[in-house]
Amino acid sequence: MSQLNPTLVTFMFYIVAMIGIGLYAYKATTNFDDYILGGRSLGSVVTALSAGASDMSGWLLMGLPGAIYLSGLSEAWIAIGLVIGAWLNWLLVAGRLRTHTEVQNNALTLPDYFTSRFGDTKKVLRLISAVVILIFFAIYCASGMVAGARLFESLFGWDYTTALWIGAIATISYVCIGGFLAISWTDTFQAGLMIFALLLAPIVTYLAIGDHAQSVTVLIENARPHANSLIGDLSVVAILSSMAWGLGYFGQPHILVRFMAADSVKVIPAARRIGMTWMILCLGGAVAVGYIGIAYFHANPALGALVDANPEIVFMEVTKVLFNPWIAGIILAAILAAVMSTLSCQLLVCSTTLTEDLYKGFFRKNASQNELVWVGRLMVILIAIIAICLGMNPESKVLGLVAYAWAGFGAAFGPLILLSLFWKRMTLNGAIVGMIVGAVTVIAWKTYFADTGLYEIVPGFILSTISIVVVSLLGKAPSKEVEERFERAETLYAQAMEEMKHDKK
Repeated sequence: MSQLNPTLVTFMFYIVAMIGIGLYAYKATTNFDDYILGGRSLGSVVTALSAGASDMSGWLLMGLPGAIYLSGLSEAWIAIGLVIGAWLNWLLVAGRLRTHTEVQNNALTLPDYFTSRFGDTKKVLRLISAVVILIFFAIYCASGMVAGARLFESLFGWDYTTALWIGAIATISYVCIGGFLAISWTDTFQAGLMIFALLLAPIVTYLAIGDHAQSVTVLIENARPHANSLIGDLSVVAILSSMAWGLGYFGQPHILVRFMAADSVKVIPAARRIGMTWMILCLGGAVAVGYIGIAYFHANPALGALVDANPEIVFMEVTKVLFNPWIAGIILAAILAAVMSTLSCQLLVCSTTLTEDLYKGFFRKNASQNELVWVGRLMVILIAIIAICLGMNPESKVLGLVAYAWAGFGAAFGPLILLSLFWKRMTLNGAIVGMIVGAVTVIAWKTYFADTGLYEIVPGFILSTISIVVVSLLGKAPSKEVEERFERAETLYAQAMEEMKHDKK
């Protein structure tokens, strides 16, 4: 039996299991609230791990280890920035957003929340934010499908188009059938698979080298003279740009929706501890795979030719070389898990935006719950088909936009989310201008000022924040009704915090 056959069997079993979870979730989905937010019923473990899994795509197991393998520890600044940003997002945004969205007419989506928060009776902000979400996520979804297709193509030698359709259909199936609960439950399983793979792979690679610590250090210094330096030849701008990735967390709809779906504010602190522990261990494992991989393949040059040609496959190669084929299949399925967990959440966010914010918001205000659920399922299929079309040509220029889609969401929604949760005086016009300025700045900076080396989220986030504050202060204060809803949410949040302090005593 060839080495790839056990891997193929493992992958097929994994895909069938995910679809099975989707079918189980189907029984628990009785209305549209269940379909898009799971009835706000997620506990701390599912909230934490589903948020982490939907955040970390194939980049965690391919991009990051590959960057470390190629350039050394200086590439770890992105991971450091992500940890800081994620922790602040849990601390500052998670609990408040959970409370505010419930007070703001039980908002089910971010555009829904913005509409109520700022009293947007003309639904201008709802429309603009929905369009921003659909544009960036259509590109994101295409990227996820391309990553899945490349994985199948690389491991099994399948034709690219066949691989694209198989990966897409697998993900579409459980999202379409089970909605948010299916995604959250599968994400929890996928998060466990990812951390298992990322902790086991570097340990086994390290043990395979031989004289361990001394050998690793010497081999890495011989292979990459600057690999042990966290600074390397990076400039201050390069380090700040890498760490600025953390700013993006405040505006990512597929992560924020996990906070909105939590059972209550009281599950957030435990979810934060679980989520951050998972994230730090996974990022540490990814860095370790790339770093120890430098030593391993330098000591075994005959095995390293493929990795030197394409550093992003370093995780796959150490797994295939060092593990029993059946164990390798389980570990390599973690890459598929990372891709599918992110893609599934993005598909659902797009679907809910089309259904709740456009279909119901503008055309069918009195649509029944059953109608909305089925429209939501049809929208999943529609978005998936668009993403498949975009991904048919993996070299398409549109996929290059993925590089700053994270920045686009971070700059367009990040300041808007933060200020809407902390500043009562923020106005509708401030929100509209800030969102537009953030998105446009990211695109313009990437187009005209990329050679500065400064990551586009930095100017986008700063200018968006300034725009919101200036426009809000120059305009009329929000209505009394808008301010009262804000105050009511803050009161409920403060009460929940006090209750948690009392419970600890």
